[in-house]
Amino acid sequence: MITQSHEDGGPSDAELRDYRAAFNAAHLAMAVIDPEGLVVNANDALATLLGTDAASLREQAAADLVDLASDSRTWHAYREVLRGRRSRFRCTRRLKHPDGRSLWAEVTVAPVPHSRRVLLSIADISDRRELQARLRHLQMHDPVTRLPNRTLFFERLASALENAAYDAGGDSYGGPPYGEAYTDGYGDGGSGRIGLCYLDLDGFKAVNDTLGHRVGDRLLAAVASRLTECADSDGYTRSGGHLVARLGGDEFAILVEDSTGTEQLADLARSVLAAVQRPFDLAGQRLSVSASIGVVERAAAGTTVTGLMQAADTTLYWAKADGKARWTLFDPERNAHRMTRQSLSSTLRPAVERGEFALEYQPLVCMEDGTVRGVEALVRWNHPQFGSLAPNRFIGIAEEDGSIVQLGRWVLRTACRQARQWQKDHPGERPLFVSVNVAVRQVWDSDLVADVAEILAETGLAPHLLQLELTESAVMGSAGRPLQALQALSDMGVQIAIDDFGTGYSNLAYLSRLPVSVLKLDGSFVRGFQDEEHPNPADEVIVEALVQLAHRLGLTVTAECVETSGQAARLRRIGCDTGQGWLYSRAVTPERIAELIDVATAGARS
Repeated sequence: MITQSHEDGGPSDAELRDYRAAFNAAHLAMAVIDPEGLVVNANDALATLLGTDAASLREQAAADLVDLASDSRTWHAYREVLRGRRSRFRCTRRLKHPDGRSLWAEVTVAPVPHSRRVLLSIADISDRRELQARLRHLQMHDPVTRLPNRTLFFERLASALENAAYDAGGDSYGGPPYGEAYTDGYGDGGSGRIGLCYLDLDGFKAVNDTLGHRVGDRLLAAVASRLTECADSDGYTRSGGHLVARLGGDEFAILVEDSTGTEQLADLARSVLAAVQRPFDLAGQRLSVSASIGVVERAAAGTTVTGLMQAADTTLYWAKADGKARWTLFDPERNAHRMTRQSLSSTLRPAVERGEFALEYQPLVCMEDGTVRGVEALVRWNHPQFGSLAPNRFIGIAEEDGSIVQLGRWVLRTACRQARQWQKDHPGERPLFVSVNVAVRQVWDSDLVADVAEILAETGLAPHLLQLELTESAVMGSAGRPLQALQALSDMGVQIAIDDFGTGYSNLAYLSRLPVSVLKLDGSFVRGFQDEEHPNPADEVIVEALVQLAHRLGLTVTAECVETSGQAARLRRIGCDTGQGWLYSRAVTPERIAELIDVATAGARS
């Protein structure tokens, strides 16, 4: 076994006999391997482990005995030790015992001192591996439902995405992750797609609060059982059944690897929804719950764990916002709109300070003589990323986050300053009034009366040249502070207009008690006049009745969305006071309004 003689400094013959005896008697399975990888000598422990006798192991390739050539990295490291280029090598292998059971073995290969040979030793670590597996199972599974927990779910999800990416064309090195000799079932033609059902229970908190956490835990375990049944009945993939996991609280996920498309995920979501909605009998308690489910299905290529979970979370939110007890499929367009909305929301407040907003003005024309009597101020956001945005893209966001107060104050000040400037530039002409839209939140969250008084004083604009527009639903529901504010503004001389009149829940009796001076008929009434050859008499009757009612209450009427001369003629005949729409002009810059005033002035002089 040892080649050096005693005279060369090696062990003596007696020592060699002792070494051989210890080698053969050792409980640790061992073999001496020559530089070619062949067994020179093996002890009885190794022979017993492999179910043979020591003599028959001689001259056999050690790598074949313990499966060292199954992947390229292990094989390379083993060869490096044989060639004396590496001090030692260790790996773990699963071996077949002669009695049929499998065992986990830790294989160590190390050089024999003063020799070109190496010593291969094999330690049975099955008990240690079993303990590690038990501990890992406890660490990776939820104790209430016994499902995989959040940690294991994300491990499996990351692995699934990596495997799908390999199926799509290998890793960045152009081959399997562990070299061409590595095989474990990857690359067997998976779909390259992945699906996820992400759900939580509707009203679960009420169960915990009213019946206690013990009943809540039983409900979670029962839900987990039904989810597992749904996943099992949906079929199996190369990775086994779909992974059902509890992510925390009442949140669950079903991961579908190698999904076949959205229809598979939709079918799974429907079965889950139906399963959860069946009543639960829990130790005498009969409970009924529902679930909201977000469904995502997509190609795995280019998908990240974070991206997939964000999409699933967003879709679950949609399902809840749409009414709960339903499943919703991820919609890229809806998500893009949401992302845009979030982007606008996060940049709206500083955009006012950066001066990204501008006002355009649409003329309000006298129906009788066609002269411009006033203008409506319309705000535009010159967004650095999304371009020019109309009010419907951001006013709702501003109302939600409260920035409408800051933005509304800027619009009011800018519009009043501009109206006063036109008045100064055309002193001989009848001054134009300016109409500014006001959100209800501006009345609630700020002192609108004080703001208007301050801005009028600052700009020098007369109060009667300012008109404030509020939507019908906002004005008709006014009470308390909003009504007091409207009354104070009216007492100041400011005109109050109801915008989009006729689309809300008009309380005509209440209308007479509001400090309103103008009704702006919603454009839907005017659009009903478009068929001039075959007009709908009902439209004209309704509009005429509204105009007569307004006039009897001392109010003036403005018709919105006037686009044709025929519409204008009929509205004039009915008695509308002013009109607004593309027939007269789109919303234009302040300079263009000044030109219109000049044209009107020249026409009057001629």
